[in-house]
Amino acid sequence: MTAEQVEALIRAGVPMAEDIDLRIERIDDRGALARVPFQSRLVRPGGTLSGPTIMALADAAMYAVVLGRLGKVEMAVTSNLNINFLAKPKPVDLVAEAQILKRGRRQAVCEVSLYSQGEEENLVAHVTGTYALPLGD
Repeated sequence: MTAEQVEALIRAGVPMAEDIDLRIERIDDRGALARVPFQSRLVRPGGTLSGPTIMALADAAMYAVVLGRLGKVEMAVTSNLNINFLAKPKPVDLVAEAQILKRGRRQAVCEVSLYSQGEEENLVAHVTGTYALPLGD
């Protein structure tokens, strides 16, 4: 699936993706690149992007890389997500780069690096997660 197809599938199936303006910008052999444009309504007290926004982007990036690699497996679901918040995001777009570390018949283990736009070397969060894959017909 292309980045455009994956974005359309996620937006159609997960209404919150529209709310945060989720964008899937790239899917290729390296993985997936996803983005949430900065919006002041996603900021929590203390002036940082909310944790749920960061986690939603990470989860969507993992889903995108799974869909990009395996095709339209809409019933692939998150079975584990571990997040380490590392730094306060800047008031700019939040970017996530996801890759599959290992894929088996029943699951895909993923890794996501999240950073503020233009600051790839300063991670905002690091995520590992597992997607449970549906059995093939």
